[in-house]
Amino acid sequence: MADKVTVAWKGNMLFESDNPREGHHTVLMDAGKTDGGNNQGLGPKAMMLSSLAGCSGLDVVMMLKKMKAEVTDFKMQVSGELTNEHPKFYHNVTVDYHFYGSDLNEAKINKAVDLSVQKYCGVMEMFRQFAKVSTAIHLHKD
Repeated sequence: MADKVTVAWKGNMLFESDNPREGHHTVLMDAGKTDGGNNQGLGPKAMMLSSLAGCSGLDVVMMLKKMKAEVTDFKMQVSGELTNEHPKFYHNVTVDYHFYGSDLNEAKINKAVDLSVQKYCGVMEMFRQFAKVSTAIHLHKD
């Protein structure tokens, strides 16, 4: 079965996307003020970076739970470098995984991230079709 979303124009440069899953959560997309928008939502390219982090983050959390590896907090920072020419797209992307806790199990964290990056995260694989993707793991012990 294919995923399907409906994206509706809400006026000016604002769009609202529905969610194909249960519930009625929506996401707003807008242009920045310099491009005629009002900054009421994420830009479409920023949403792509968020999708990458969300996909991999879900994998990592699920695997850490299965491995019984405790973390106090977990954040990802994703940066993308756009091409200079139109159509501009990300050609270099970096995903930094930040784990926080007093008793971090480095081996389990590395394994969870590696499995997401190399095997499970479909969005990561999509990005690899058009960009060089680099990853790094950062452990922050309390």
